[in-house]
Amino acid sequence: MITHTWNPDDYHRHSAAQAHWAHELIEKLALAGGERVLDLGCGEGKVTAEIAARLSSGSVLGLDLSRDMIAFSRAHLPPEWYPNLRFVEGDMLGLQFNEEFDVVFSSAALHWVADHGRVFQGISRALRPGGRVFLQMGGRGNAAPILALADEMLAEEPWNELFNGLSRRYAFYDPEEERGWLAEARLAPVRVELIEKDMAFGQLDDLAGWIRTTWHLYLDRLPEEARPAFIAGVVSRYVERYPSADGRIHVPMVRLEVEAVKPSE
Repeated sequence: MITHTWNPDDYHRHSAAQAHWAHELIEKLALAGGERVLDLGCGEGKVTAEIAARLSSGSVLGLDLSRDMIAFSRAHLPPEWYPNLRFVEGDMLGLQFNEEFDVVFSSAALHWVADHGRVFQGISRALRPGGRVFLQMGGRGNAAPILALADEMLAEEPWNELFNGLSRRYAFYDPEEERGWLAEARLAPVRVELIEKDMAFGQLDDLAGWIRTTWHLYLDRLPEEARPAFIAGVVSRYVERYPSADGRIHVPMVRLEVEAVKPSE
C-alpha cells in the first residue's frame, strides 16, 4: 500500500465533516456495550475514542498505516483515559486477525485503498461468525466538481510542467462493485448505498485546510514549495465557479456506506 505523509494535528483541525459523518455511522452501529471493535484507518483517533466511550465492557482497536497518526493517537488518548482503547500501526491490506472481532468499522479511509476485495478478505477472517461490518468512504462521484477543477489546472501552465502525474486515483467505487467483493469474501451485504452529503466551509482557509490535509494524491506529485500556490488556485477557481447564496462554500460529496454481516456457520 502506498503511504503518504500525514500531519495529524492539521488533519485534526480540518476534519470536522469527516468526524460528523463518522458519528452518524457510529449511531447506526447500535452497540450493546460489550463488543470488540476494529477501526480500520483510525487516523488521529478521535472517532475511535468515541466508539470506546460507548463500550462499557468491550474494547476497540484502532489500526492505521501512518506512524505519525498512531503516535498522535497514543499521545492524546492515553490508556489511563481510555483503558479499553488501543492503537496499532498496520496495513488494512494485510490484516492478521483470526475471528477476534464482533464489529469492523471504518470511516473515510477505504477510498485510499484500491484493492477492496483484499481488504474484505481480511475483514472476513478478522470477524467472528455473526460479526458485523460498517464502512463509510468516498463513493462514485465524490467531490467531482472540485477534483475536475484541479485536473483542469494541472493541464495548464505552469502546473503541467511542475506536476509529476497522478500515479493513481482515489478509489471511489459504486455499490455493485462493493457487492461483488463482499460476495467473494463471503460477507453478506445488508445495505450498500451511495449517500449524497454537503461539505460546507465558512471561510476560504477552511477549504484550503481540507485540501492541504487530504489531497495527497495531488499534492505529493508537486514540488513542496509549489503546493500552497496550487491549493490557493484551486480554492480561488472553485469559489468563482461555484458561488453560493448563503455565503458559505459548498462541496458536493458522495459517500459509499457498506453494511454487511459474516454468516454464522
